[in-house]
Amino acid sequence: MSEIQKETFLNLLEQIRTEVQSLKKKNKDLSRENLKLKSKLDEIQKDQNDIFSSISESERIAMRHKVDGLIEKLENHLGH
Repeated sequence: MSEIQKETFLNLLEQIRTEVQSLKKKNKDLSRENLKLKSKLDEIQKDQNDIFSSISESERIAMRHKVDGLIEKLENHLGH
């Protein structure tokens, strides 16, 4: 192996190491961001569950009947 080939190889090896380190850091940052987003999603889903749990069973049934009635009206209007 000539001196030029050896130098080229070492330069390329250093570039690869630098790129690997950069990718590891990026992966770590993305993992951290992913955890934050998952936490946010969990909080949003919890809030949504709280909304539905605050509605009583009778209110849910009444709402369901209203929605069923609206669907029936739409189907009748559309001729289905």
